[in-house]
Amino acid sequence: MRRITWIAAIVISLAVVLAGCGSKDAGSVVKQLDHVISKLESYQSTGTMTLNTGQEPQVYQVEVWFQDPHYYRISLTNDKKDITQIVLRNDEGVFVLTPHLNKSFRFQSDWPENQGQVYLYQSLVQSIMMDGDRQFTTEENNYVFDVMANYQNASLSRQKIWLDKKDYAPRHVEVLDANAKVMVVVDFNQFQFGKKFDKDSFDMQRNMTSWNVQSLPTAAQPNEGKTNAGSGEKAADGKASSTSAPSSKSTDGKSSDAAEKQTGTNAANGGTNGTKSTDGKTPEASGKQTGASPATGQTDTSGGKTTGASDKPANGTVQGGAKAGANEVSFGVIEPTYLPKGVTKQDVSEVTLGDNKGIMLRYSGAYNYTLQEFQPKEQEMLGPEGSWVDLGYTVGVMTGTEKKTLVWTYDGIQYRLSSGDLAQPEMVKIAQSVQDGIGK
Repeated sequence: MRRITWIAAIVISLAVVLAGCGSKDAGSVVKQLDHVISKLESYQSTGTMTLNTGQEPQVYQVEVWFQDPHYYRISLTNDKKDITQIVLRNDEGVFVLTPHLNKSFRFQSDWPENQGQVYLYQSLVQSIMMDGDRQFTTEENNYVFDVMANYQNASLSRQKIWLDKKDYAPRHVEVLDANAKVMVVVDFNQFQFGKKFDKDSFDMQRNMTSWNVQSLPTAAQPNEGKTNAGSGEKAADGKASSTSAPSSKSTDGKSSDAAEKQTGTNAANGGTNGTKSTDGKTPEASGKQTGASPATGQTDTSGGKTTGASDKPANGTVQGGAKAGANEVSFGVIEPTYLPKGVTKQDVSEVTLGDNKGIMLRYSGAYNYTLQEFQPKEQEMLGPEGSWVDLGYTVGVMTGTEKKTLVWTYDGIQYRLSSGDLAQPEMVKIAQSVQDGIGK
């Protein structure tokens, strides 16, 4: 009888030990995460981020590169609006790049140190390690943590993080507000530890010119051997250059350049697509231009589309051949869709910041603030020093104490939101709602 009892005890003990070997508690997983972070040299991830902070969900393709000790490259692409922006950190500083417009803005900042981003692995692990009241569960292939959301946006309260059991790579993240509403969702479809990057992967110029090889224009077609490839400016002989294949032939038998997407200015004569200019040569045709929007309510002669003040802004002069005058603004007004309670828009006026013309929207009521919009001429512009603010679709810089100014850039436009009485969470909501108005 004693022998049977001892055998039963041994069997039970072995079962308990084996069960313990097959599972981990929150403490052991956190310990392993600490080890992973301490040995982290590099990684690359791709995924989809959905923001539910506006009137309708905004979906972005996200790609993150990290190389120890402080090299970052985050690419955020809105496929619906065909806009890609890159946040880059290297030894020269922090850059916000808009490659398709050849625009770059440099900021003095230590981002993203101590400033969490939901798509950064370091931010997710730090949130797990810092929350002593973390909740922990397991699924078939994942460890799931429910922890405090360690982000600047005070409206984001908690987050759930799914990590792969095998290598602790992130798989899924949901960030919730105080009402348990899911505001941000990130799905990682690929994550690779120890990624080997090229020596110049985090170089600003390389990212401006080769950010997406498939989206780059094809080699320029020669225009009597003097085409200026990669730009919409005129070559030395005064003939407009382009980077796409020729479309139709002019009366002298030479092919004119057609561009599906043209970033330069129109020919001085402002010819319409498919028509011939007075010199007998067909002017450049464009199915889609990234030149500036025409004046409000006027018709775009290049495509027959009537555009209004809310049309998507872009670089260049007024379409149809008329150049923007010295006192004209070459982009449409972008209005935020979110207004704090008790606030109304007062007026819209033109303003000047340095050499750049822009517009200013003024709001008053329960809170008073202004939103200025500029299209800087410089390719590279040094931004203000301040604290970085995560806007979801891009990042901004908050400056000032009594009167705060939130500065950010998107699709070649610089925004400056200033107020003496708005709290930062409200400023962030307004800035995020600007995204709803872009491209409408």
